[in-house]
Amino acid sequence: MTAFFVWYIFLTLLGWLTFPLAYTLFPALADRGYTLSRAAGLLIWGYVFWLLASLGVAQNDMGGILLALAFIIGLSIWSLANRKSETVNFLKSNLPLVLTTEILFFVAFAFLAFVRSANPELTSTEKPMELAFINGILRSPTFPPHDPWLSGYAISYYYFGYVMTAMLARVSGIPGSMAHNLMTSLIFALGAIGSYGILYNLLSRRDRRPQTLDDTAHRPLPTVHFLALLAPLFLLLVSNFEALLEVLHRRGLFWVKDSSGEYSSSFWKWLDMKELSQPPFFPFQWQPDRYLWWWRASRVIQDYDMVGGFREVIDEFPFFSFLLGDLHPHVLAIPFSLLAIAVALNLYLGGFRGAINFFGARLHINILGFLFSALVIGGLAFLNTWDILVGATLIIAAYIFWRANEDGWRWDRIEDLFLFAIPLGIISILLYFPFYLGFSSQAGGLLPNFMYPTRGMHLWVMWGTLLFPIFGYLIYLFVDPKIKPNWKLGFSLGLGFTFLLLFLTFSLGWIGSFVEKDFVLNFLSSQGMTAAQFISATSLRRLTYIGSLITLLAVLIPSLAFLFVGYRKPETENDQSEIVNPKPQIENKFILLILTLGIVLILAPEFVYLRDQFGYRINTVFKFYYQAWMLLSLAAAFGVSVLLVHLRGLTNITFRILIGLVIFSGLLYPSLSLLTKTNDFKPADGYTLDDFDRIVRENPDEAAAIEFLRTVPNGVIAEAVGDGYSGYARISTHTGLQTVLGWPGHESQWRGTFAPQGSRREDISKLYATARWEEAQIIIQKYNIRYIYIGILERASRSVSEEKFQVHLKPIFQQGETVIYEVP
Repeated sequence: MTAFFVWYIFLTLLGWLTFPLAYTLFPALADRGYTLSRAAGLLIWGYVFWLLASLGVAQNDMGGILLALAFIIGLSIWSLANRKSETVNFLKSNLPLVLTTEILFFVAFAFLAFVRSANPELTSTEKPMELAFINGILRSPTFPPHDPWLSGYAISYYYFGYVMTAMLARVSGIPGSMAHNLMTSLIFALGAIGSYGILYNLLSRRDRRPQTLDDTAHRPLPTVHFLALLAPLFLLLVSNFEALLEVLHRRGLFWVKDSSGEYSSSFWKWLDMKELSQPPFFPFQWQPDRYLWWWRASRVIQDYDMVGGFREVIDEFPFFSFLLGDLHPHVLAIPFSLLAIAVALNLYLGGFRGAINFFGARLHINILGFLFSALVIGGLAFLNTWDILVGATLIIAAYIFWRANEDGWRWDRIEDLFLFAIPLGIISILLYFPFYLGFSSQAGGLLPNFMYPTRGMHLWVMWGTLLFPIFGYLIYLFVDPKIKPNWKLGFSLGLGFTFLLLFLTFSLGWIGSFVEKDFVLNFLSSQGMTAAQFISATSLRRLTYIGSLITLLAVLIPSLAFLFVGYRKPETENDQSEIVNPKPQIENKFILLILTLGIVLILAPEFVYLRDQFGYRINTVFKFYYQAWMLLSLAAAFGVSVLLVHLRGLTNITFRILIGLVIFSGLLYPSLSLLTKTNDFKPADGYTLDDFDRIVRENPDEAAAIEFLRTVPNGVIAEAVGDGYSGYARISTHTGLQTVLGWPGHESQWRGTFAPQGSRREDISKLYATARWEEAQIIIQKYNIRYIYIGILERASRSVSEEKFQVHLKPIFQQGETVIYEVP
């Protein structure tokens, strides 16, 4: 409880410290960056600290952290000195916004902290890896931090989010095992106020049109403060339709008992979603209770090769992530992706108006806005490299559309594109250049996706809760008599992009047949087809599954048509209803830009995917869908807000009923899954945010050893090596000490190869098993091992010849069956 309030107070103070700077950075936004100040402050603070520690200017300790914090304070003092009266007047005149933001942050932070305290385990999925990074960073004297799972190497992963977590852990004086759960809760809260702020800024544009960017006299209507809450609702709580299917399935709907007493269902067989194809247990009930039933919601998309082999696809969404409790980069990046969207919105509204002369070329943006944009884009690459695609694209597109609003659509916009994008990309890389020096990736270009198109029904199960309000909003725009959509351009761009993806698919396949001929022939052999048969069969499958493509184009084409909209002129001079603002409904265009980008992210994996060690589109769908959810949730929230305000009569009643049913269906997942995951909020061992309490209960000897190792000098520790997603590497995970080898598969993914591991796994097995000290000594010297750990897992998983250690080494810790030897 104390740690929670320490984090809450510290992040609140950080937000207040950063707000004067945010006020200067976001002049075009109605909230002047108040809802984004915590995320902006954490980004700048983390960046300065990481950079100073990477350059050797500061150490990875409290002194370095406070030095970086002083930098933020200095920036804010500079900002406040120039705009003190404006900033104070803004806060006084926008008290409802301030109060709503503060209440939302506290409630969201407390809610997820409560959920995590009822289920704080860090033993499954990716959580041990994340905890290892946090503790490894805490143990590293400088940066780049050492890799706790591969001695002698630095982390080769996007670890910026874990640097921030470790910073907060050190400032609050708590262990990594507690900081992990608190950071998950903090990300949820930052996502809540960040999304709230974006929608608030968009809706405020509809209710007031100030004459200048600094005009705060005209406040938005009170309903905006309430409607903006729809953004965190759709982003963080509303989930896909899979939980609704679980309820119907568990209730036994659409199942028929035949004469033999067996249940069958043509509907569930047609739906084809793994466990849901199997009959439910009797007696039927409403509450899903199948083991790990909530996991299926993140595996809605079903892929099969041409011989019927199932390939799992990850289609995670935010609430699943927070329910699961993984603090993976795609989760850590959420508030900073929202910050990038806010930067794009501010840019789109002309908030960074200014000029930079760049080698004779002119950029129409001020230097502060340019550098902050580069800082955010580069930060996204460091947080979760996949997110740079969306952040950079949106910010660059916002700049181009702002220039078009100012100067029209001309060929000059192509010049603007290159003059802005190239230096922005270069600076964003240079700002984080030390990270790239030690970073390697498994990604290896694009591959064609011939045989894995998404079924239309699966697409709707995954995206229906967002698509229904989005279609409602597009229909609303369609029937507006003042709006003249550019259907010709919409169809040209939408269909053109689709055919471009199709052409790219066949081109990549054709190139691959020459460049990697043996691989292609082996693949075709595994499918039992010739090349012609394969193309024919996959094309037929794509036509069979055409529903998904039709759905996506039904959103993409209208979005593009309305994005490049024309407006009808008044038919008569007295027709005031048709008088049009010279730049009408600019917020509509920004949300359509977001919507277009989101649909493109869903559409792209239908045709291509990034090459990695998985060998198919599992990771591309995962990463693209997750970013698409952030974008489409904002579009859905905006659409619902607009329709709730503007619809009248029977149409209004019908819409409210339908959208109520959609939201109810989307909230079934969090409502039911929380009860399952937390044992109805009755944790067997009580509430706690520290997973280390579990180790103390289950294995007190090992817990004591871990606490002892947290106090010893740094050094390489030998412990049992085993496969991933297991209890192996637990000592390095909880202490931050480097082990010879942690989870081999993960190390291979991070580095794109198994080569750095060499014979480590075999050597560690020999270290424990050999009776000869000479053999053990060679291995100890090879990996510079300082500590040798022997616990229950080491004794149970392999033969341990301990006598050689007893004779030649000194035990520095011994309790029960656990002993730690130190090499002189």
